[in-house]
Amino acid sequence: MGFPMRFNLSSPIGRALAWLDMHLVDHGFIRAMYNNFYDLTGGLYRCSQPSPSQVREYHSQYGIKSIINLRGENPFGSYYLEEEACRELGISLITYRFYSRQPPKPSEIHGFKALLSTLEYPAIMHCKSGADRAGIASALYRILHLGEDVKSALSELDWRYGHFRKSDAGVLDFFFESYLARNARSPIAFLEWVDTEYDWQEMHRRYEKSGWSSLVADTILRRE
Repeated sequence: MGFPMRFNLSSPIGRALAWLDMHLVDHGFIRAMYNNFYDLTGGLYRCSQPSPSQVREYHSQYGIKSIINLRGENPFGSYYLEEEACRELGISLITYRFYSRQPPKPSEIHGFKALLSTLEYPAIMHCKSGADRAGIASALYRILHLGEDVKSALSELDWRYGHFRKSDAGVLDFFFESYLARNARSPIAFLEWVDTEYDWQEMHRRYEKSGWSSLVADTILRRE
């Protein structure tokens, strides 16, 4: 792990601290009531950070074989407890990090495409709230793995999942919409555009946030 060990799950105190951290610090008490779980078809599901009991539920109900943690390795109790639950159930836990406040790098897009081609399904992918990073990953899954068009895949970034386009996370919408605008001028395949014309740093600079939803997403919900 790229961070110091925080929770010793073999100790009753360490386990209790991990649970408290998951529910209070990492807002797990909200996800216990609503996990933002949706079927993407093709054996892949999206959701927010699952608790160990939710991991067991999804494994029992859907036969989950793999989980993609889009938060990457992190110091929250949620990560330690998820890792333990996956180990006990024989689920492959894969960390692959996307970001909610910057457009994806070409290497991240290609890496994710490769991951989807080797992933053992049925599988789940999640971030913290199941809104922004799960949204862009779901859209890329539809484009790169299911072969759907970008315009329809963009529906994975939507308010019903808790995604606010008029916030810093709106840069993810801007990424796809920039491709659609370019493609409208003269057709170009999505990955060809990514490889030959797309500049993620320049796109990040050009994007400007606006609106009340920035306050909601960035201050109240404390999105990562």
